[in-house]
Amino acid sequence: MMPEFIRGVIHLRGAAVPVIELGVRFGSGATAVGRRTCIVNIEVENAGESHEVGILVDAVNEVTDIAAADIEPAPMVSARIRTDFIAGMGKVTDKFVVILEPERVLSVDNMAVLSQMSVED
Repeated sequence: MMPEFIRGVIHLRGAAVPVIELGVRFGSGATAVGRRTCIVNIEVENAGESHEVGILVDAVNEVTDIAAADIEPAPMVSARIRTDFIAGMGKVTDKFVVILEPERVLSVDNMAVLSQMSVED
């Protein structure tokens, strides 16, 4: 009875962490799990509480820090991702990367479901 974008749960440092499938959340379908598929762990806040969430992604090419000066506001139009999901566009070398806003990607209702999972587990 979970939303279809919740792929499952992993055990991480003694806690049950829900795994969100971004492809399903964005409406582009399930991720085909392959050798490069990864779960990226993030912390999201809801009502002043912090929750760990795993995000299933196709691949991770690099982990990097982006200086605030290299982050531009979200564009007004995006064909691939809803603009309300975007926190900004980061410049890494000569390329732009989309920076998601986790609290927007997961709606208040979704966060309530994740909070219940954390309490019940």
